[in-house]
Amino acid sequence: MKVLFVEDEPVLADEMLGYFSSQGFLCESAPTFSAASEKIESYNYDVVVIDIGLPDGSGMNLIPCVSRQNEETGIMIVSAKNSLNDKLEGLNLGADDYLAKPFYVEELNARLHALYRRKMLKGNRQIVFDDFTVDPQSKLLFFRGKEISLTKKEYQLLLYFLVNKERVVSKPSIAEHIWGDYFDQADNFDTVYVHLMNLRKKLTQASGKDYIKTVYGLGYRFTC
Repeated sequence: MKVLFVEDEPVLADEMLGYFSSQGFLCESAPTFSAASEKIESYNYDVVVIDIGLPDGSGMNLIPCVSRQNEETGIMIVSAKNSLNDKLEGLNLGADDYLAKPFYVEELNARLHALYRRKMLKGNRQIVFDDFTVDPQSKLLFFRGKEISLTKKEYQLLLYFLVNKERVVSKPSIAEHIWGDYFDQADNFDTVYVHLMNLRKKLTQASGKDYIKTVYGLGYRFTC
């Protein structure tokens, strides 16, 4: 899951980044309204966690920006003000959930997983295609009940393809979603190609079917 944390409190931001990174999330952060706006306009996220009280603007005004960029992105509001009016305003603007500060990161974790299942996985706890089953909770792939060993990046790539099934996705969009800001430092997309080919080989060896189709000049399409 790729998450943007919009939070201006350094201690809380570090705590969330550290905890969720250890849980296998791809995490990015923005401490201000302007920094968050730039990221939201440039990248796609599975979930955006927004603090209302930012030093240079209201986090409420970021909600429509997220929805315009990708209507499937989940939006979680966090705020030190446990106000009914704030909850109603945020939900009416398009937020999916609201959590008052202070909170336990474990509770935020549970809510983010529930939000991800609801928005990106359409409420499914498992994803099934042909004889494959993906378990997002354990991050495992099975073929007819037998586990298929995937690396972390291969699993993330498979999940990205499944969420975007039948859509053409480009190498830059794959790289940005799986590696985030860090991939900007790379010179080329060889890394994407290597992970993609390894995933393609494992799926084909298990099933005898090639699910990942190359769309020349544009990218790749996952079909099943």
